[in-house]
Amino acid sequence: MIPLTGAHRAAAAGNAPAFLHGVASGDPLPDGVLLWTRITPTADAVPGSGRGPDTPVGWEVAEDRSFASVVARGTATATAATDHTVKADVRGLRPATQYFYRFTAGGTVSPTGRTRTTAAHDATAPAVRFGVVSCADWEAGWFSAYRHLAARTDLDAVLHLGDYIYEYGSGGFPGADGVIRSHVPAHEILTLADYRARHGNYKTDEDLRNLHATHPVIAIWDDHEVANDAWSGGAENHDPATEGDWALRVAAAKQAYFEWMPVRPSIAGTTYRRLRFGRLADLHLLDLRSFRSQQTSIGNGEVDDPDRTITGRKQLDWLKSGLASSDASWKLVGTSVMISPVAFGSVPAYLLGPLGKLLGLPAEGLAVNVDQWDGYTDDRRELLTHLRESGIENTVFLTGDIHTAWANDVPVKAATYPLSATAATEFVVTSVTSDNIDDFLNVPPQTASLVATAAVRAANRHVKWVDMDSHGYGVLDVTAERAQMDYYAISEKTDRSASTEWLRSYRTRSGAQKLERVDRPVR
Repeated sequence: MIPLTGAHRAAAAGNAPAFLHGVASGDPLPDGVLLWTRITPTADAVPGSGRGPDTPVGWEVAEDRSFASVVARGTATATAATDHTVKADVRGLRPATQYFYRFTAGGTVSPTGRTRTTAAHDATAPAVRFGVVSCADWEAGWFSAYRHLAARTDLDAVLHLGDYIYEYGSGGFPGADGVIRSHVPAHEILTLADYRARHGNYKTDEDLRNLHATHPVIAIWDDHEVANDAWSGGAENHDPATEGDWALRVAAAKQAYFEWMPVRPSIAGTTYRRLRFGRLADLHLLDLRSFRSQQTSIGNGEVDDPDRTITGRKQLDWLKSGLASSDASWKLVGTSVMISPVAFGSVPAYLLGPLGKLLGLPAEGLAVNVDQWDGYTDDRRELLTHLRESGIENTVFLTGDIHTAWANDVPVKAATYPLSATAATEFVVTSVTSDNIDDFLNVPPQTASLVATAAVRAANRHVKWVDMDSHGYGVLDVTAERAQMDYYAISEKTDRSASTEWLRSYRTRSGAQKLERVDRPVR
């Protein structure tokens, strides 16, 4: 745990260096891991300010928490050019090993972080376990889900599937409870300084800092790291006439993201990349915002246009090639938006608005979510056909985005499921805090959502379970025999000390490519 101590605050106030935003690790490898911190060299060097002198920062990695056995050390310089963030890509470590790390600057020692390397690429790893999270709106509540994941000692890493921050101005995405806590800056973020300040604001949250200090985090972005419903040339929440050039905004958002996140910039400076966990699992991580075509309107047939894409040609070829060549038992795919098709039957009028906000539907309730893979059906058809024709088994999509929890078979032809084949399975985790249907309607859980859930299940037989009420997280446990997702809910997102409870578990057995319910979580 890494509380923001009075000593740290006093150091910053006294113009001594301070580690006010914690420490983090990410993108673990068999022989290394990426370490991160941010130093506040002087009291006025707040995130996004451009102020503060160049500051030498030392780092060290040890096999024990007391640092009696240091195995790697080095130095870096924190500068205003990178918002005084520091990264160290440490190599030479042992596979499948727990390590501790810390930073120093001007006599100040950072909190201690814990991390873990992955199994050797050709090793037969017995199991791998991830915490899985998505969609954390600062103003909508407290990050209790992070606190409960930080308290676990059985995770190899935490997978964050996007919407780590939100770009709105204060009150721009309010829930039924209004603004629980105001973010910084108060206006909608547009510039590099704005995005830096918002990232810095998020990392003042104690639960988020503890999560980063306890587990390596593997993150991809979705839209709100830049702007709502982003695509390659713009976003729903971007007006060039009043907010400037889209390319400049994207560049600022991505620069701040890579400065403030323990993520290695990958192909074309995006977040699509691949990590391996021995011969047990390959994790393919996607960027579904940087290369996609603009979302189309409903009902005009453009969702099936083969010239439209959600992945971009190079990324889709990269994914197909990686899946086909993988010798791992499981092929995990981190996708920020849902790949399973979703149609809607008879939904009462009063539910169409909230469902539209969550699922990208128009007010008329037509059966396409144009911001997800449903709006880019040719890419989905090509990918699922590739899985079937190439005989690629044990593909599991891991998804966030829609503030609700789902367990889905991914059908080749949804209209004829379950008589037709499935190509994969999909686990969708709910939001950490971002509003769900009950929040939008300001009604108690298990009221309006029951009607919406029934409509979804009736029209989509491949959807095994939907929870539209909860906020929380998932824990994915993978062995050679099966991949199981345990879904957890927090008691109340507006309660800083919220408790957690297990909701439901689903698994897919090796070779089955279908889900089955499990009566208890993995212990």
